[in-house]
Amino acid sequence: MSQAHPQLLLGRRQFLQLLAGAAAAEVIGGTATAATTFREPLLEDQVNAYIKGLRRAGRIPADEHTAWSVYDVTAGRNQVSINENQPLQAASMIKPFLAQAYLFRHQADKRRYPFDKGIQLKMERMIRDSDNRSANFFIHRVAGNRPVEQRPREVERVLKHHAGGIFRQTSIVEFIPDNGRSYHNKASAADYSRFLCAMRNNELPYVGHIRYCMGLPNRDRIQEGITKVPRCTELYHKTGSTAQLCGDMGLLVSRDRNGKQHCYTFIGIIQKNSRAQDYGGWMQDRGDVIREVSGLVYTFMSNRYSFAA
Repeated sequence: MSQAHPQLLLGRRQFLQLLAGAAAAEVIGGTATAATTFREPLLEDQVNAYIKGLRRAGRIPADEHTAWSVYDVTAGRNQVSINENQPLQAASMIKPFLAQAYLFRHQADKRRYPFDKGIQLKMERMIRDSDNRSANFFIHRVAGNRPVEQRPREVERVLKHHAGGIFRQTSIVEFIPDNGRSYHNKASAADYSRFLCAMRNNELPYVGHIRYCMGLPNRDRIQEGITKVPRCTELYHKTGSTAQLCGDMGLLVSRDRNGKQHCYTFIGIIQKNSRAQDYGGWMQDRGDVIREVSGLVYTFMSNRYSFAA
């Protein structure tokens, strides 16, 4: 059975089970403490320590904010939640959300919102090639006859109407300029994680085509150039880049030595308060930071589940 993101589904029964477990742990507190004395370091602690070390070294200055999220699908819980509910600039990471908004429209009215080869190719260009004109095409199409200035907000409204539990901190307020300087659309790392989990579990209409587009080869900051993350690992991702933002969100799929599949989400975002003076150098270095954390996360998950490679 597929694992749902815990922030997506938490029924009364699960809530009571959590309370019961907490009470039991309190009753046998001495035993629980002894049992956890020799536990492996939490992944979140490792990531936090690594980022703090970069800050002490001056590599990430005080005017830059970071957010990190890792959701372990096999275990059904978060492994890393660092500023994951803070809305940050989305840049091009918003583009799979635009595609999903259109697919919600298609589900409701297939004649008015077709999903033909032309639409599929536009989605591919928007997600794989990060084409801004294709992104604006979908904003216009989803919003229909709304006044132009209201159309981005209409996309947000559609997303929250159909899947408000996923797109909680998502804010879509502007088109994406040809120069890519999109600073006002926002989402949280938790939003990306919930969306990726829903995509993995096919819980959204026609999301398989978005997964296909996100799995096409292109440049990434999660696997490319990282020896610790082997090429046999499946990756479905979308980057976001501006002179103030460097990010990537992805779903990784690996197999253990018995052939069992394991999945986890990884989201890394670094946002600067003002435009970087050396855009190319800043983007390369912050992209490398995300790669380094991705390698750390993969090593942890590989040790936990004995990945085959």
